[in-house]
Amino acid sequence: MWAVTSPAPQTSPSDVPTPATDRVNLADVTPPIALGPLDGRYRGAVAPLVDHLSEAALNRARIHVEVEWLVTLCNGTTTTPGAVVPGAPTLTDAEIAYLRRIPATFGADEIAELAAIERETVHDVKAVEYFIKRRIATAPEALGETSLPAASELVHFACTSEDINNLSYALMVQGGVRDVWLPAAAALTDQLADMAREHADVPMLSRTHGQPATPTTMGKELAVLAHRLRRQLRRIEGAEYLGKLNGATGTYGAHVVAVPGADWPAVSRAFVEHLGLVWNPLTTQIESHDWQAEVYADVARFNRILHNLATDVWTYISLGFFTQIPVAGATGSSTMPHKVNPIRFENAEANLEISCSLLDTLSATLVTSRLQRDLTDSTTQRNIGPAFGHSLLAIDNVRRGLTALNVNAALMAEDLDHNWEVLGEPVQSAMRAASVAGVEGMENPYERLKELTRGQRVDAARMREFVAGLGLPDDVAARLADLTPASYTGIAARLVEDYLA
Repeated sequence: MWAVTSPAPQTSPSDVPTPATDRVNLADVTPPIALGPLDGRYRGAVAPLVDHLSEAALNRARIHVEVEWLVTLCNGTTTTPGAVVPGAPTLTDAEIAYLRRIPATFGADEIAELAAIERETVHDVKAVEYFIKRRIATAPEALGETSLPAASELVHFACTSEDINNLSYALMVQGGVRDVWLPAAAALTDQLADMAREHADVPMLSRTHGQPATPTTMGKELAVLAHRLRRQLRRIEGAEYLGKLNGATGTYGAHVVAVPGADWPAVSRAFVEHLGLVWNPLTTQIESHDWQAEVYADVARFNRILHNLATDVWTYISLGFFTQIPVAGATGSSTMPHKVNPIRFENAEANLEISCSLLDTLSATLVTSRLQRDLTDSTTQRNIGPAFGHSLLAIDNVRRGLTALNVNAALMAEDLDHNWEVLGEPVQSAMRAASVAGVEGMENPYERLKELTRGQRVDAARMREFVAGLGLPDDVAARLADLTPASYTGIAARLVEDYLA
């Protein structure tokens, strides 16, 4: 019979706790509180990327590009010296140095000034133009007699915003990858390679499908991952960073109308290459971003291999093959004092997944732009920094996690000694070879070893008894009699030595 229950007592509004009316609004706290963890909790690990992939870095890069374009229009290129725009003043070394100090000295005060200009223009690139023109207007105070003010209208000459933005992002990503991400990733890979060499001859039971399998060495397994990571680094090191400067729809329309006598594709190419980028000759209003998709795909693949490393090391820790060095004063669990958790590898897993999600989205979104231009790329590219930030954070965690590991060779040896059945593979292979050589009694080697070993434990005595009764040639029988799970590692150590550069 169903029990009849009384309805729950009703709570009056006066019984419901309400927030204190004088509660601090955290959004109003100064200095501002970070919304995301990369600029808050994890700032220390990712701070170097701020100099390359932050909003301030974007504006500094824009100023740099605008300044270099102005210098090019006045003084020409290495292949076509002289003013590109007739009547433009030839800039002196002092004037060029003055202009180049504008991005070089772009700091807190300048960031605030530019933000104030943008609040008026409601356009970020136009604000950069006006910012530079202010500096040009005050140039005589610093240089004395100068022709710079006469060149003021050449700032942003014949450019669409994307001419400046695409070059700025290319320089930013190039700098962030080459100066920050790649060195960190290479240091991690070198650290892993050192561990692989150190443990190249430490035998370990493999687990294919999670089941005991042909032994290997800890070093060889780490070497596989180091080798895979290094291959991705070589691809990333060879990445191309493309740029364009060809106007509102890629036709040099304004350029040709304003200055029909200039070889604008040649000027554009020389300028882009002067910046250290690869020239893209055919675009719509935007540089097509294909190079970005290529770089982000390679970084994401590196992330996924590193994720594989993190999960494998986590599993080796759970098996006891690695022991973790406790950090003095650290707490592994709030209630279980014995625990030393593999938090570095778990943190890395999560951040690698977040990074890959962002990188995949960047790669998929940036290669498409409706007709000659849409602005989906504008807000998307502002997430390049977080994409690399989560990867860099993961790299930092893995490096610190690896530093705190010791190999438990004794436990690995014990694990091997409990699994003599893995020698079924070399025994049946030796029987096959003997059969081909004409030895009698070697029929059905696989099936005979399967009957002996499948689904059951075999100890040393049972395996040696089986081998002794096979009638193998003396040299083969002796070789198998000496074989143990711990010595059945093939040329694993040599592979580490020969192929882990």
